[in-house]
Amino acid sequence: MTNDNDKKNKRILLVDDEPDVTYTVEKVLENNGFVVCSYNDPTLALSNFKLGSYDLLLLDIRMPKMNGFELYQKMREIDSNVKICFLTASELFYEEYRRLDVYPRVNKERFIQKPIRTEELIHQLNEILYSC
Repeated sequence: MTNDNDKKNKRILLVDDEPDVTYTVEKVLENNGFVVCSYNDPTLALSNFKLGSYDLLLLDIRMPKMNGFELYQKMREIDSNVKICFLTASELFYEEYRRLDVYPRVNKERFIQKPIRTEELIHQLNEILYSC
């Protein structure tokens, strides 16, 4: 089980092209003790991404300029230890991801379907952050 002091040290990068989504999710995460940096432009997020800056990437899948899978691949080239969770409005994107040749593979549990209840979001992110 995690305590609040552990969460205060966890840094999350949130990237979603919908400003209302980033604002809402960012506030929910901050209210639950996480440090959050959010972007609405995936290319801007990538240009500012640095090794060791974040514990978890929380990426929307469907975005203009660069989708979440492409962004994840590029960020993994910079930091291979960062954990990942994708946001999606559709189960179909998980199936699309499975067809891509992406290493390392991401478990289905690393996909959060929008909309999601606050308690479930926090629970899932804690599971990812504190799993081996």
